[in-house]
Amino acid sequence: MTNATKPLSTIDVNLSTHRPLFSRFSVVALVIGMVITFFVSQLFGIYLAGKCLLPAADTLAVSDILFLGSTDGTIVSLSIIVSCVILILFSVLLIRLKGGNVQRYLALNAFSLTIAMAMIGVLLLFMIGSQALTYWLDETPLDFVDPLFQTVSSVWLLIVAMVIIAPIYEELIFRGLLWSAITEQFAGQRGAVIASIVTSIIFATIHLQYGIYEVSTIVVLALIFCYARIKSGSLLLAILLHILNNGVAMCQYLLQVA
Repeated sequence: MTNATKPLSTIDVNLSTHRPLFSRFSVVALVIGMVITFFVSQLFGIYLAGKCLLPAADTLAVSDILFLGSTDGTIVSLSIIVSCVILILFSVLLIRLKGGNVQRYLALNAFSLTIAMAMIGVLLLFMIGSQALTYWLDETPLDFVDPLFQTVSSVWLLIVAMVIIAPIYEELIFRGLLWSAITEQFAGQRGAVIASIVTSIIFATIHLQYGIYEVSTIVVLALIFCYARIKSGSLLLAILLHILNNGVAMCQYLLQVA
């Protein structure tokens, strides 16, 4: 991080001043392909970990391994790590094959401490409002964690996977690769706005474990992450905010089950 106060957002918003790495048709294919790759990498991770850890895995069909593994905390945690490795390598390889600079395209830049503190404040306001609304509506968005928590070999493995690893590759894909690919198709701020809306909606809808209420709040949360990237010119700040959000949510869950 840096204490510089000058916004770095021109690095991202002006992607369109450079030759786009992807054509508009390629961007559509990229979005669809990355969403498919996202799910395939998770399924592959569950299968790989399940094959190694499930009792009598050699006698189980692929569908059985995926079904049993998807509710096992240890297997799901390991699958998140596998997905992270696959998606990072795939994204970096894709950018390099297109002749792009990975650091610039993914905005892996230092960010202003002042902007970071301001964005953390925005995130905390969102958390407070979301928590109040969740309590008022009597929603239980973290119910899906119960079977994972009860079956994981180490709670710390689950914490690291869900709080740190998952935000890294989710941000790299949605506020990194896809955000840049969409932004560079348009001039000026318009591209950033369109990219933020599109990637936030996609990001929310891929969270199949949640209902309509949770998906709606994730859209707002994703827009905050997008704004953090625009304001700071850094994907690293969006990753930090995502980790902070997941960390607070995990702490709340652990306090409930303690």
